[in-house]
Amino acid sequence: MIEVANRLQTVEEYYFSKKLREVNLLIANGKPIINLGIGSPDLQPPKKVLSAISASFENPIAHKYQSYQGLPELRDAISRFYKEHFSVNLSSGTEILPLMGSKEGIMHISMTYLNAGDEVLIPNPGYPTYQSVTKLVEAKGVLYELDEANNWMPDFKALENLDLSKVKLMWVNYPHMPTGAKPSKTVFEELVAFGKRNNILIVNDNPYSFILNDNPTSILSVEGAKEVCLELNSLSKTFNMAGWRVGMVMGASEHISNILKVKSNMDSGMFYGIQKGAIEALKCSNMWFATLNNVYKQRRDLVWKLADALNCTYDKEASGLFVWAKLPAYLKAEEFIDLVLKENHIFITPGTIFGTKGEGYIRFSLCASTEVLEEALARVK
Repeated sequence: MIEVANRLQTVEEYYFSKKLREVNLLIANGKPIINLGIGSPDLQPPKKVLSAISASFENPIAHKYQSYQGLPELRDAISRFYKEHFSVNLSSGTEILPLMGSKEGIMHISMTYLNAGDEVLIPNPGYPTYQSVTKLVEAKGVLYELDEANNWMPDFKALENLDLSKVKLMWVNYPHMPTGAKPSKTVFEELVAFGKRNNILIVNDNPYSFILNDNPTSILSVEGAKEVCLELNSLSKTFNMAGWRVGMVMGASEHISNILKVKSNMDSGMFYGIQKGAIEALKCSNMWFATLNNVYKQRRDLVWKLADALNCTYDKEASGLFVWAKLPAYLKAEEFIDLVLKENHIFITPGTIFGTKGEGYIRFSLCASTEVLEEALARVK
């Protein structure tokens, strides 16, 4: 038997990959499972996006290899989008790199900047991929704890007290997943200053800005941020295009050029039609966001009622595609979600998959229709 690489000894299969096998087995056995665990939008992309990809099939270059840097028109569209919605000026030629989903950007950035033994600041709770990718490139994750009492923002005094001599990269994710906490400009300014003081590359993962959030923000809007910051973004949540795999990374031209060295050896360009669809998505007016969020508001109201029925508490000021709910003090997250799955046939995500600071919390997805959510509520009641 051929042994796997040592790096796999420290990386487990993604939680949802394992848990969904269990859920799907229950479904196969006739159990009517309601899945409120996954943040995969169930709504349709804008119609003009679908029309653009359909029309692209007739173009003679559609089925050829595409540029590693994406179509110039796509980079122009990203630049205009960031200017309009975030007041950030980006050179479409040198400061933007389209990605096949922002998740791949986590790997590209890590491979670009991390050597074995380098250290990475990773939020707890936070997106599990930051930790797993850090392990895959044989760097060391250093968890920094986020706490509800501090609105899930970094504790900069605690960070400065760490030994930062080997830290090269810091992952931040605002608006925050899983908690939905929204950053203030002051927090972004402190992050930029922290990166400059300690020569640390700050990467903000920013796919949730437009979901139930009236004030989309970018860390790149802070003066001098490009010197020490990158930002990842995605069309997955904003335009219901999760399966299309369209993301982007923005930052100083030197950083983008370095990341391109990795990316150009990992793929052969994004499909032409998907790029044309992405361009149309980025042109959407504010009416698109208002309509989308009206749907999510209705769903969130029902999820709040579901959380109430399960004796949970939650922050009504939080944003994003999820409701982060606190369990009664005596309950453990994984035991609780297994009980709800068994007794009510509802799958909810335990907070522990996002780190130890997620113990005592559960996460509901808003990616289910009002009819499905009403059924879930009826089952619990």
